[in-house]
Amino acid sequence: MQAEPTTHAHARRVGLIAGWGRYPIVVAEALREQGCELVCLGVAGHADPVLRELSTAYSDIGIAKIGGAIRYFRQQGVTRATMAGKFHKTLLMQSHWIKLLPDWRTICTFFPHFWSLTKDRKDDTLLGAVVDAFAEDGITFVPATHFVPEILVKAGTITKRQPTRAEMKDIEFGWTLAKKIGEVDIGQSVAVKGRAVLAVEAIEGTDACIRRAGELCKGGGFTLVKVAKPQQDMRFDVPTIGKGTVDELVKAGARVLAIEADKTIFLDREEVIAFANRHNLAIVALCAADSERLRESA
Repeated sequence: MQAEPTTHAHARRVGLIAGWGRYPIVVAEALREQGCELVCLGVAGHADPVLRELSTAYSDIGIAKIGGAIRYFRQQGVTRATMAGKFHKTLLMQSHWIKLLPDWRTICTFFPHFWSLTKDRKDDTLLGAVVDAFAEDGITFVPATHFVPEILVKAGTITKRQPTRAEMKDIEFGWTLAKKIGEVDIGQSVAVKGRAVLAVEAIEGTDACIRRAGELCKGGGFTLVKVAKPQQDMRFDVPTIGKGTVDELVKAGARVLAIEADKTIFLDREEVIAFANRHNLAIVALCAADSERLRESA
């Protein structure tokens, strides 16, 4: 039988709710390197099985099992937690809630959003409700970037090719629109060409937005702008790019990817840059001051 962890060990324990993609693995590896004990809950159908090997304690959890997740973390002595990875929100729309077999805590948490309809179902609203539910039981969520700050992209042109003057105008145009849709929590990305909107990201996610832009613009050459929301909570739903993003962009015929510096997670950086360079895709990271200058020069 495993010995009960000491109080000191509890203090070094960090809980991780892991969704889909590479990001949870990056966070888990960083926590191990920092000497933390990782207690991981892998969301069923989302989390990579390799997380089990990286964790001090691991369990799979259903997407509608908030009560079970809270109990597991409390049993493991977790008082500080984080979340990383993508959660397929379309599942909440494609399936009736009963099919997800929600536990009582989940029903109580989401009753105003899915049953009484007294609250909306925006990403920030739903994820904020989850974080608040954990806080009621003494589990505080912190941004995953707290453990891997170097994963946030810095300002500058990242690839060999820089955007052309016309592409910079598209970036300025798309940036303003992306911030507007982020402000009302619709999505984070806008695809534009010639200062015309091709596609806007909503619940389906960035990759689907890119594919739709490619279908509507068979000639390619469009720009994708992906930014943080003006009210971005860095604990969840932080803009993220990686191999999957640039692969979809190249397949769809995009020429430019513009992202927000210091607020965008950049996974597999070297591999992504090499791939983008081979396909002549420009990637640029801008800060708020850069976007203001673009607007003034447009």
